[in-house]
Amino acid sequence: MDYDHLQRAAKDHLWMHFTRHGQYEESDVPIIVKGEGAYIWDAKGRRYLDGLAGLFVSQLGHGRTDLAETAAKQAAELAFHPLWSYAHPSAIELAEKIATNAPGDLNRVFFTSGGGEAVETAWKLAKNYFKLTGKPMKHKVISRAIAYHGTTQGALSITGLPGLKAQFEPLVPSTFRVPNTNAYRADEMTGGFLDGSDPEAFGRWAADQIGIAIENEGADTVAAVFLEPVQNAGGCFPPPPGYFQRVREICDEHDVLLVSDEVICAFGRLGHMFGAQRYDYQPDMITCAKGLTSGYSPLGAMIATDRLMEPFLHGDTSFAHGYTFGGHPVSTAVGLKNLQIFEEERVLEHVREHESGFRATLERLKDLPIVGDVRGDGFFYGIELVKDKATKESFTHEECERLLFGFVSKQLFAEGLYCRADDRGDPVVQLAPPLICEPSHFEEMEQILRVVLDKAGTLI
Repeated sequence: MDYDHLQRAAKDHLWMHFTRHGQYEESDVPIIVKGEGAYIWDAKGRRYLDGLAGLFVSQLGHGRTDLAETAAKQAAELAFHPLWSYAHPSAIELAEKIATNAPGDLNRVFFTSGGGEAVETAWKLAKNYFKLTGKPMKHKVISRAIAYHGTTQGALSITGLPGLKAQFEPLVPSTFRVPNTNAYRADEMTGGFLDGSDPEAFGRWAADQIGIAIENEGADTVAAVFLEPVQNAGGCFPPPPGYFQRVREICDEHDVLLVSDEVICAFGRLGHMFGAQRYDYQPDMITCAKGLTSGYSPLGAMIATDRLMEPFLHGDTSFAHGYTFGGHPVSTAVGLKNLQIFEEERVLEHVREHESGFRATLERLKDLPIVGDVRGDGFFYGIELVKDKATKESFTHEECERLLFGFVSKQLFAEGLYCRADDRGDPVVQLAPPLICEPSHFEEMEQILRVVLDKAGTLI
């Protein structure tokens, strides 16, 4: 198809995800046709720095022929076979590789097609496990305000974004929210009790809200707590010191499972194979996807402890759950090769070596009046935009529409940076580039962001 044909076909037939299609009534659909390293190109030949790794996915960057060739080789040998009572070598080998790298006794790997399915799987396993072990009333889930956990009915129910859920309600019942770890807004969240100047005190307060929620619902009814190592929605909220250690104590006290939702944070995004390792806590389950294959084939996984699988290892008991394409041979072969490259090219070490430089480069933007906070870890950052830096006053919904989506998002792309403007909490610009990025890429991001955000500050 030529360019005009692509545009017509896109507008007439392609239903894009999370997309306001009305914005393309009078303008072209951006069509991405090529990727190489940390860059992507559109159908008009314009180059953009991929500041979001696709969607927190492209850990090794674009154009890796070794991963593409792995996919082709596996497809030629065994293009497909399900994991329903049968196995195949690439799934076995990848499961072993993941288990070897996972913390503690997270030795059991249940493959899915993506992250939402992994979250769905974790909730179903939690309920099933407690039914099999004599606690059938334990079925409820605790998650955090503004947190995003997926779009399937169960995962969306766990999600803490009312605006994203309203058009699909009623959803699955029995999910409850607690405060997140946004230290920048600690004074608002705690009613002035804490201002964020003592991170450990704030972390203790935030963790204790989970214990209060469990007690309010009744510990004999709560099955699991779902938390991201660094919460994505709202703009990258890292955990305060001691937060996850206190959450672990609370979960153990009430026999509640701790699920570390690492769909974004696993596979190097925070400089470790898993985010739980970065912050030194032991979950009962990890959900993951995205970076597992660096985007070269779709794949997700739920990783569970031996304890959670034990009831399913005897007699005729089975976990009556699965997906046709979960653990697809091509995807698992690509995932295995991806993790081998992580070792050979020292990808985790590269992130840890450069994360302080990335942070320092982005923090230079705090001299702009519109930049209130820069936060994150590893190669995962959020830049919060404010109307008044002194008071931390945020923007109204109407102002966000005009500023964030009407100008910032479009102008960043026009200047050559693909990233994400997000108003699911307070307005932020999110950055999570490929893990191969180096200081020159950080400088390029900062320069583009500075030009656009400086201009945005004059439009308030």
